Amino acid sequence: MLISIDHVTRYSFAVPVHYSVQCLRLTPPSFEAQRVVDWKVEMPNIDNAVCFRDSFGNTAQLVSIAESCGEFSIVAKGTVETNEKSGFVRGLSEVSPARVYKRETPKTAANDAIRDLCASVRARDPIDRMHVLMNAVRDKVDYVIGVTNAHTSAAEALSDGQGVCQDHAHIFISAARVMGVPARYVNGYFLTETDEPSEAHHAWAEAYIEGLGWLGFDPANRICPTDHYVRLACGLDAGSAAPIRGTRRGGTDEMLDVLVEVQQQSAQQ
Repeated sequence: MLISIDHVTRYSFAVPVHYSVQCLRLTPPSFEAQRVVDWKVEMPNIDNAVCFRDSFGNTAQLVSIAESCGEFSIVAKGTVETNEKSGFVRGLSEVSPARVYKRETPKTAANDAIRDLCASVRARDPIDRMHVLMNAVRDKVDYVIGVTNAHTSAAEALSDGQGVCQDHAHIFISAARVMGVPARYVNGYFLTETDEPSEAHHAWAEAYIEGLGWLGFDPANRICPTDHYVRLACGLDAGSAAPIRGTRRGGTDEMLDVLVEVQQQSAQQ
């Protein structure tokens, strides 16, 4: 399947920014489940970016803007060919060993409620256990937009019983690590089954199955990733996998506008 993506992030400020640095993880990798056909990232001074692979294997670009500006945009767009691999992530160049993804973070710290959730998972087969966990997370947390934010932890979202894909992924990751299973956060894009362009960035999790490798789980949709998914970047949690992270000097009253469009392309295009 050919999927086209147009991801636009616009920043504007009441008082101009004097200096800013942005770290971009906006370039998807090629592996067995996806092949990047064409891709481009655009923003001021991108031609002078420092490019590197971070500690999780993501392609990253470090961009600095030294001149004063009241607004700027970051645009990532291109075409990715996807293949159905039943959620398995194979052919991806790994930088860190799987055991790194057992590390707890503030967003994925387990509490008694998460440990109780783990105890409710009775399946013995390692893949079945993760499938049962995925559905258990979704049973506990309804998909509701606007009740959580970027700083909400897995424990808080589970307590609220409401959240979005980021929260479902964090809870799954926290519980998997309690079970001794390495798990990581993934962000990317998801093509819906409707005729309209998908407008949301998406997040899910991957668990390391001994002897088989990494396998994706999307609790929000109760499925393993299919050829409707485009994988972008991974990390220990949403913070370390963020597509854009930055710092600035000056600038007040920031306004952020994000538009993500994901569409299927015909083979002739």
